[in-house]
Amino acid sequence: MGKQSRARVLAGHQAMAVARNIRVSPRKLNLVAQQIRGKKVDNALNVLTFSQKRIAGVVKKTLQSAIANAENNHDLDVDDLVVKEASVGKNLVMKRFHARARGNAGGIEKFFSQITIVVEEKREEKTEEAKPTASSKKSGGKAAAKKTSAKKPAAKKAKKEAA
Repeated sequence: MGKQSRARVLAGHQAMAVARNIRVSPRKLNLVAQQIRGKKVDNALNVLTFSQKRIAGVVKKTLQSAIANAENNHDLDVDDLVVKEASVGKNLVMKRFHARARGNAGGIEKFFSQITIVVEEKREEKTEEAKPTASSKKSGGKAAAKKTSAKKPAAKKAKKEAA
């Protein structure tokens, strides 16, 4: 008799990964998380790969974990994944002290944080606006013929005036 499994928190087209006890302040981690919110996962991975921030490697590893969860656990298409949410939270704070003058102590706080990345499958419907339909080809051809016929007399007049 084991423990009952929890109900799924996310929708069927979403997957999640969490990294806890990351040794950086939440404020600094949020700067990196802002860069990937709402982007497609391949673009987000490129941003994290070439980021100058030290913590970008940990965020990239967490994003790759979320992508793997989506692919293996939920059978989602990796090409259609988008970073829906990249939320940063506080974790524990280590308190240390630094010796100061005349026997005093200055407090030092070493912050830890956590990041939760949720990826979502968004299918992009291919629109057929780029392809002209048969009726627009016919009307486009007539309009083009009218335009060229209208330009010919003007060009002939210009040649006659120049001569």
